[in-house]
Amino acid sequence: MPRRKRGSGLRIELTINEKAYEPDVSAGETLLELLRRLGLKSVKFACGTGNCGACTVLLDGKPVMSCLMLAPQADGRRVTTVEGLSTDGGLHPLQQTFMELGAPQCGFCTPGMLMAAVGLLSENPDPSRDEVREAISGNICRCSGYVRVVDAVIAAAKRIREGMGKGNV
Repeated sequence: MPRRKRGSGLRIELTINEKAYEPDVSAGETLLELLRRLGLKSVKFACGTGNCGACTVLLDGKPVMSCLMLAPQADGRRVTTVEGLSTDGGLHPLQQTFMELGAPQCGFCTPGMLMAAVGLLSENPDPSRDEVREAISGNICRCSGYVRVVDAVIAAAKRIREGMGKGNV
């Protein structure tokens, strides 16, 4: 439960990309606004209504639209952004596969797509193409036809299952 601070601010505790934070937030600040304020620039502001997926992050391992969630609701929770996907300085297998298969176009939607896909793969390590399409259906991309994105998720899933992804999901 957020703790009151002097004035109208609240202090919350949360873990972002495996690092503990205790930021002061306002009652009306969104998780998206907090993450951007903390320097996590992969989380994009686009529609502000949860319709485009550009702000998708993982909350306790599940994809959420951070523009729709108030920062105080993240108190005591674990948030993962694209910045938290890499391990030991290397790309996450999904990031690597996106890059190899040319899935990103302009790159604006890519962080949200990655987070939606990571959420899927953590629950379903062998998704069908239809399951991938469903998982990323809340993420709008104006540059691609999604074919390369679906191909990359399927290829990354195989890579991870075969142990070439160092168990990252």
